[in-house]
Amino acid sequence: MKKLLLIFGILVSLAATAQQTANRFFYELSYAPNKDSVAKKLKEMMILDITQDKSIYRDYLMVSQDSALRVQIEAMQKSGTYKDISKSIKQPKFSHTIVKSYPSMGITYSDFILQDIVSYKEDVKFNWKIEKDQKKIGEYNTQKATTDFGGRKWTAWFTTDLPFQDGPYKFYGLPGLIVQIQDDGNNYSWLLQGNKKISNYTEQSYTEELMKQNPQSKRLDVSKEKYQQMREAYKKDPFGSIRTQIAQIPADFKAPDGRPFSQVLKEQEAQLKKTLNENNNEIEVPATAKKKK
Repeated sequence: MKKLLLIFGILVSLAATAQQTANRFFYELSYAPNKDSVAKKLKEMMILDITQDKSIYRDYLMVSQDSALRVQIEAMQKSGTYKDISKSIKQPKFSHTIVKSYPSMGITYSDFILQDIVSYKEDVKFNWKIEKDQKKIGEYNTQKATTDFGGRKWTAWFTTDLPFQDGPYKFYGLPGLIVQIQDDGNNYSWLLQGNKKISNYTEQSYTEELMKQNPQSKRLDVSKEKYQQMREAYKKDPFGSIRTQIAQIPADFKAPDGRPFSQVLKEQEAQLKKTLNENNNEIEVPATAKKKK
């Protein structure tokens, strides 16, 4: 009996450590970061990784820099010396990650608010209206569908050539993969650019692993309403949650590069405020913004 239990335990362990595969879909996101300048567009590459039991959507920069970041961090750890790598490592424009669990399609949305990872769960039901219109996008035969979501009207083109009822961001629920989707105000548009199969798939990026190891970083599970409140407070005062700790830092304390730490913090806060002010066109229009119109 003990031998059978031992064999069973080994099999469970092997199953848990077995290499996972994923289908990675690359979406080019064209978006207007500022609601007052919709004509000024930026582009970012986003990815949708589909595994057996979930899909994971995020900025491609979250994973594409893993190798370079790991090499530099491990070199610093080995030498025991600090090196400013901020100029060699780019910050993702979108810090959120969206996980859809199969088959329920329950959504977990996670984002960084300063050093903390804040998550909320959501059940989104899309009321799709499938149209007769069809067209070819790249190599895929697609069909049109429309829906309302997040205070915007959306038009999607999906293909049954790919057997995944999923899509970028929170979108899902059509009888095939979403190839293209855009809102009627041309604020956000995703277009499938390619895909590949990953045989040795790791769900978490090296950056995400580092954040979890940060003793100052907290993981908070909140409601969507609470997350939105925290996000608004963060925009108004980016360093608000750590201002008490900042006040306790000695005035003569130096940053690793020799500059006064207070100066470094002021520069970082000013840059953060500038970035947040320039990126004020949310994918989902906040309820407060809709009331003002």
